[in-house]
Amino acid sequence: MSMMDKLKHMLKGHEQQAGKGVDKAGDAIDARTQGKHAGQVDAAQDRLKDQLGTDRPPDRPQDRP
Repeated sequence: MSMMDKLKHMLKGHEQQAGKGVDKAGDAIDARTQGKHAGQVDAAQDRLKDQLGTDRPPDRPQDRP
């Protein structure tokens, strides 16, 4: 089981809180770097949220290829 699978399993049912945590961490990084890397931080936040499934509505099943 990969680390991402373990994280997804731990966060199941708490996607909104995980999304808030990702946002808060990104904001902290932006503050520490004085916004110099805001574009990269935003892109990383979006990718992480996509991986964790935090942007999906809670009642929508996950899309699997």
